Amino acid sequence: MLNSVDFSGRPFHFIGVGGIGMSALAYILARCNLPVTGSDVRLSHITKRLQDEGVHIFWQQQESNLSFFQTPQAIAAPASRPSSAPPLERNSAVSAAHESRRRPAGTSFLPQVICSTAIDKNNSEYRAAIELGCPIFHRSDLLAALIAQYKGIAVAGTHGKTTTSSLIGYLLLKANLDPTIIVGGEVAAWEGNAHLGQGDYLVAEADESDGSLVKLSAHIGVITNIELDHPDHYSTLEQVVSIFDTFAQSCQTVVGCIDCQTVRQSIQPDVTYSLDPETGADYVADEITHYAGGTVATVWEKGRRLGQITLPLLGRHNLSNALAAIAVGRLVGLDFATIAEILSSFQGARRRFEQRGFHNGILFVDDYAHHPSEIRATLAAARIKASEEQDEFPGRRVIAVFQPHRYSRTATLLAEFAEAFSQADQVIVTDIYSAGEKNAYDISGYQVTEAIAKHHTHAIYRASLAEVTQALKQGLQTGDIVLFLTAGNLNQVIPDVMSYYQQHNVTPLAEAAQLA
Repeated sequence: MLNSVDFSGRPFHFIGVGGIGMSALAYILARCNLPVTGSDVRLSHITKRLQDEGVHIFWQQQESNLSFFQTPQAIAAPASRPSSAPPLERNSAVSAAHESRRRPAGTSFLPQVICSTAIDKNNSEYRAAIELGCPIFHRSDLLAALIAQYKGIAVAGTHGKTTTSSLIGYLLLKANLDPTIIVGGEVAAWEGNAHLGQGDYLVAEADESDGSLVKLSAHIGVITNIELDHPDHYSTLEQVVSIFDTFAQSCQTVVGCIDCQTVRQSIQPDVTYSLDPETGADYVADEITHYAGGTVATVWEKGRRLGQITLPLLGRHNLSNALAAIAVGRLVGLDFATIAEILSSFQGARRRFEQRGFHNGILFVDDYAHHPSEIRATLAAARIKASEEQDEFPGRRVIAVFQPHRYSRTATLLAEFAEAFSQADQVIVTDIYSAGEKNAYDISGYQVTEAIAKHHTHAIYRASLAEVTQALKQGLQTGDIVLFLTAGNLNQVIPDVMSYYQQHNVTPLAEAAQLA
C-alpha cells in the first residue's frame, strides 16, 4: 500500500484539504512541485496559504470536481521553485515530475485521492473517485510514505503531540538541520503547520485516534503518554496500548515518558524521560521553578548534570514535552548548550495556551484541551500564572469556559471531566460539539455541568455560543484569566468578547461579584 503512493508527478487530490492534518501534507507536496488540488467547504487562512502555493481548491465536495482531471491542462504541476525538495528526489522518482508533468494529450491522468477518517464513505466526491478508479489513500498512508523518504521522527501520544513535535521541529530548524516538519498545529517559526526543509530529518505528529499510527515506521519514535481518548474507535485502554506497541516495534529508537505508568509498563522505551528523579530515567528535570512566563529547571542525562533550561512555556506538562525534545536533540548529536539556547526562544504552537489578548486587565487564552488530563494540565498552568501575578492582580481568578468535544468522549469520560476543574474559580459549560457524531449516548452539556457542579461550587451552563458570549460580557473583572477550552468552535467567540472589554471599563477584582 505505502509503496504505491506515487511521487513521480501524478496529481494528488485531497478531499477536505483545509483540515489541519490534510493541509500540512498538501503544502509539502505543493512545495515539492507536485500537482495538488483539493476540495473544502470554506475559505480560511490555511486554504489561502495552499492557494498561494499553487493548489487549486474546489469550494464544494462534489463528484464533478474529479472531471477536472479529464482534461490535459488540469494536470500540470505548479511552476518549478528553486527550493523544491531534494530529499524526495533522491529517494523516489520525483525528479521525473520536473521533466514531464502530463500524460499525452487526450488521455486521462486520474489523481491519487487523499482522504481522512472524517470523510464519510457516502461523500459524493469520494464515491466518484472510487467509480473512476482513482488510487485512494488515507492521510496516514501518505504521511507514512513521506516519512519513509527521510530519517523520520514521529511524535505520538494521547496528549502533548503538537507541542512536542513543534519543539523538536523548532530545535532542529534553529540548529541548522533544516528538517521537514508536519504538525497538527500552527507555529510562527515556519508560519503554519508545515515546513519543507532540505535536511535529512522529517518531524511529524503521529495520530492514534483512528488506529492509523500502526502504519508509521520512524528512525525515532516519541511516545508522550497513553490514555483512552477516542472511545468512538477504541473500547478499552488495552486496544490503545496495542496500537502504540505496534508503532514502537516499527521504530528504530523509542523515546518515552515513564511518568506515564502505561508507557513505563507496556512500551519499555529505549530512551526514557521523567520529571521524577526517583524513576531513574535517562533524562530528568529537577530544581524546577515556575514563573508567570514559563519554567526554569535543571536537566540531567543518565545521572550527569547537563545544565539549566529556561522554557517560555507554562506548566509541568510542557517541561515534560521539552525533555522529550532534549532527548531527541541529543540523539541527533546536538550539544546541550545549543539545545538550551534554542528552546529558550520557543513561543509555542497556536491554541496551546495561546494568549489571544489582554484587555482591561483580562487575559484571554485559547487552548485545545478537550480531555480531562489536558484540562487539568492547562488549568494548573493558568493557576501558576495567576499565583505569580498576585501582586499586580490580587485574588486573580481563573475562569474556565468549556465546550465538550464529541458525544462518545463526553459520555465515556464524564466522571473524569466532572473532577477536572478543581483549579478553576469559575466554570462555564456550553453544548457539546458533535464533530459529526450522532448523539447515541443521550448526553448533553447540561448533564456535564451538573456532573462538574457536584465537585465545584461555581459551574454554570450556557447552551449556545451566544449565551456564553453574553455571560462573559456580564461577568468578567480586571485580573481574570479566561481560558477557552475546546477542540471545536468555542474560540470563535473570543474576538467579540475581547472587543467588548476593549471598549468597556470593568469592576476591579476586589469589588467584583461572582459570575451570575
